[in-house]
Amino acid sequence: MSSATPAASSPHPAHPRIGALAAVRRGAWLVNGLFWTAFAVLEGVNHGWLAVVLAIVFFLAPDAALFIGHGDGRTERGQLPRRAVPFYNAAHRALVPVALIVAYTVTPIDWAPLFAGFCGWLAHISYDRALGYGLRNKEGFQRG
Repeated sequence: MSSATPAASSPHPAHPRIGALAAVRRGAWLVNGLFWTAFAVLEGVNHGWLAVVLAIVFFLAPDAALFIGHGDGRTERGQLPRRAVPFYNAAHRALVPVALIVAYTVTPIDWAPLFAGFCGWLAHISYDRALGYGLRNKEGFQRG
């Protein structure tokens, strides 16, 4: 007789349990999102309404890719149309706003609203990762 017991399944299949490492990773993304949100708010307070507007626009803009190919046909629940996947993934790669923030700090560009926008963009990506949303595979589903 084997002493091994089968792994306990999640009581809610739609919401699988996440491991300890995944929980720590999500927590780190949440802290990162809060940091970049605070930075965007600070830029808005220090530099006025245009910085606030750009931070909000850049915060919302990455999800505009969700509307690409919206009427192309039927997709399964949670699936993004294939045509939208490259745009969605490009807008949700954290390295893109990080590289732009670095470029902003080392070049003579000095327009604070742009920096506030980059902070909003990185906050959006961070919150997505904290909530468990990541990049998509070529079929349009969340990568595992």
